[in-house]
Amino acid sequence: MVNDMERREFVKMTVAGTLAAGSAPLLWGNNHRWQGANDRVRVGVVGIRGMGQSHIKEFSSIPNVEVAALCDIDENLYAEVIKTHFSDQGRPKPKTYSDLRLLYEDKEIDAVTIVTPNHWHTLAGIWAMQAGKHVTVEKPVSHNFFEGQKLVEAAAKYKVIVQDGLEQRSNPCAKTAVEFLRSGALGEIYMAKGLCYKWRDTIGHYDDEPVPPGVHYDLWLGPAPSRPFNRNRFHYNWHWNWDYGCGDIGNQGVHEMDVARWGLGVTLPTRVSATGAHFLFNDDQQTPNVLMAAFEFDSPATGGDRKKILQFEVRGWIANREAGLGEVRSDSAPGGYMISDENTVGNIFYGSNGYMVKDVDGWRTYLGKKREPGPSGEGLGNHYRNFIDAIRANNQALIDGSIMDGHYSAALAHLANISYRLGRSLNFDPKTGHFVGDEEADRMLRRQYRAPFVVPEKV
Repeated sequence: MVNDMERREFVKMTVAGTLAAGSAPLLWGNNHRWQGANDRVRVGVVGIRGMGQSHIKEFSSIPNVEVAALCDIDENLYAEVIKTHFSDQGRPKPKTYSDLRLLYEDKEIDAVTIVTPNHWHTLAGIWAMQAGKHVTVEKPVSHNFFEGQKLVEAAAKYKVIVQDGLEQRSNPCAKTAVEFLRSGALGEIYMAKGLCYKWRDTIGHYDDEPVPPGVHYDLWLGPAPSRPFNRNRFHYNWHWNWDYGCGDIGNQGVHEMDVARWGLGVTLPTRVSATGAHFLFNDDQQTPNVLMAAFEFDSPATGGDRKKILQFEVRGWIANREAGLGEVRSDSAPGGYMISDENTVGNIFYGSNGYMVKDVDGWRTYLGKKREPGPSGEGLGNHYRNFIDAIRANNQALIDGSIMDGHYSAALAHLANISYRLGRSLNFDPKTGHFVGDEEADRMLRRQYRAPFVVPEKV
């Protein structure tokens, strides 16, 4: 075990940015004060804008859980967030950090939740595990296929509780839908469809500008290439830039692809084809706002040359409803984000006996040639509580949705984006994790990293 002096020296090295490129940080410092009589779990939230505030609110609402630390590269966010979620609620003021590596050295923090932009998800997660922290990583768990592989390896090695952020995995609605599909009542499930029709306006154009005061921009860039500051590559709009985001297929879409893949009972595809474009607007967005992707999976259970098919579609402007999805606004869906006047988001499963329509908190079936209404289900769960329950039980098996599932579902987004960017269909070998006979596509399974923010080959 490293001594305190060595630990302090490590922190100074990493904060100074002198850690050698490619080396794996060796972090220590987790304790287990929460185990015992008071059963208290102290959580650090990394990334406090947008969904980060949902994490603060949800974890703070769980008995004997304290959000004890916040970490963000934008110090301008702290005052309002602390007032809203702590001072006004009579909660103790949390510690604040700008550098997540310093947060990870805090022995009083038991678990961290990663709510950063996508390009930080994997490295932040691996470093958290190496520090002995339990970790939940927002979707998509990776920015590219290689990162997902490394995250899975780290979770197996460090033996902490690890959860992916695909919260529908904790919903009774999703669980009973998959149970129904597995029962055979819908017949042979040969195809699933995921829909992400979300009204996305233009992001416009902004010139590069000086870094705003209070923003630690080098830390924000992290593993990504060094570029000048631009507000269209910063708060939220980073989603639409390839250096940091994965487009809507890796944003909202990964939720629906996860459900589709889960219902089909498949992992990685053998073939992917994606086409689309960025329509309507002449702005700074790089990712497509219309994308149609199709994935083929082997289906040994059905034999012969039969496949299972997963279709996914992103639309970013005016779109029709489909199979009734989005027609009824739901009071139980968080913020109406999936069921609203504007959005059509959900899944359709096609079987030999009928079809199933699923949104965030309900599913219904239509059976036979007459499409008569059949069994249905509903119910929302609590993914945050699931994470805490698994920590208290010290049992990874309690997690709804393993990090492996997070990797598989994020991988679909990454493979589709590669097909789209190359403009051709691609054959993929799930056993090797490489494209078949396509070195150009293979190079896009990973990225070049900016030292010292390097996702290591050996975790």
